[in-house]
Amino acid sequence: MSASENPDGQAATLRILSSLADIDPVVWDSVANPGWQRTPTGGFAADPSYASQRQLLESISEGLESLPELSDYNPFISHTFLYALEESGCACAETGWLPRHLILEGADKEVWGAIPAYLKSHSQGEYVFDHGWADAFYRAGGEYYPKLQISVPFTPATGRRFLLSPAIHQQSGMQALASGLVEVCKRSGASSVHATFLTKPEWDQLGDIGYLQRTDQQFHFENPGYDSFDDFLNALASRKRKAIRKERREAISAGIEIEWVTGSDLTEAHWDAFYAFYMDTGSRKWGRPYLNRAFFSLIGERMAEQILLVMAKRDGRYIAGALNFIGSEVLFGRNWGCTEHHPFLHFELCYYQAIEFAIQRGLKKVEAGAQGAHKLARGYMPTTTYSAHWIAHQGLSQAVEDYLEKERKAISAETSHLSEHSPFKRNER
Repeated sequence: MSASENPDGQAATLRILSSLADIDPVVWDSVANPGWQRTPTGGFAADPSYASQRQLLESISEGLESLPELSDYNPFISHTFLYALEESGCACAETGWLPRHLILEGADKEVWGAIPAYLKSHSQGEYVFDHGWADAFYRAGGEYYPKLQISVPFTPATGRRFLLSPAIHQQSGMQALASGLVEVCKRSGASSVHATFLTKPEWDQLGDIGYLQRTDQQFHFENPGYDSFDDFLNALASRKRKAIRKERREAISAGIEIEWVTGSDLTEAHWDAFYAFYMDTGSRKWGRPYLNRAFFSLIGERMAEQILLVMAKRDGRYIAGALNFIGSEVLFGRNWGCTEHHPFLHFELCYYQAIEFAIQRGLKKVEAGAQGAHKLARGYMPTTTYSAHWIAHQGLSQAVEDYLEKERKAISAETSHLSEHSPFKRNER
């Protein structure tokens, strides 16, 4: 693409990648998770050169923004995770996820920013639903697909989507990338741009630029510094505390044992078992699960230290499991499945075990995925999620804007209402 106004008054170029194979993983990760580096065992660690780099940049140029302190490490926007989706064939043209990643480069080809983007022929696997918009546009004689999707495929987890180097002016970089998305949309014949599960600052900036703003709701557990699961329980109202203890007892009452499997302990046998669980649940929920067996082998091989499998075993064989990803501050709950159904086992594996792990690791939060007001009684509080949208057709854009204004008010009211029914003692929140 052509040069554009850039973050620091120099010539900048926007380039489209048809695959993450076309960019050095270290370069991508330098803007996706700045200040962090991969470890040989598939984990992540703070980059010791980051602080000295910040000091150097501050000393040589008053025009550069000061590099911030380390931001949270998010495994989903790493090159490893995103490329595993492509390499396994989960996110590709054949599945309706054609990669169109956007790269912002300086005159010397230094990468200043990046966006994980896909040209899509449907609205599956996004968890922010726009089927009604597509149907309305089709009835009016328009073509909604293809559309340009800015997201981590099949992953309803909040994180940065506009991946900017901390060494450049963030607002200008955001403007350059957001304008670039509109240009890509027009050139590709797409109807719209959809950036989902954004951070709140990204959502605010896109709204200022002119994107339509949408909100939704998830339920997250926040850890203020509990010493143990019992410490968490003691923060709950008595009735909720007793209910959780009863659920945990009943969940394993059939002789079920629970294991945490992570790092070098992960084997292909674990993935075989978990994939059977995933396929059973996915086939019933969605008709066709999004992830294939090859994907799980790839992530197990390349990012084992960032993965937690919570597995349930009965009579010497695995019967259920929950997949989590480990960030620097957040445990992300992703997929669950089972081949035997036991009361409360889903709650135990997905919610209570996640809380225990987060407390033990000193993580600040557990994101337990999409939907589920039933999580409230189990210590997961309502949390607003954010997406932003640009629609080329003015009539459809205006109709969607009117709808989103009403939807935002409804989401806000529901969040406030649910928060009033917190399971915590009044003086704990």
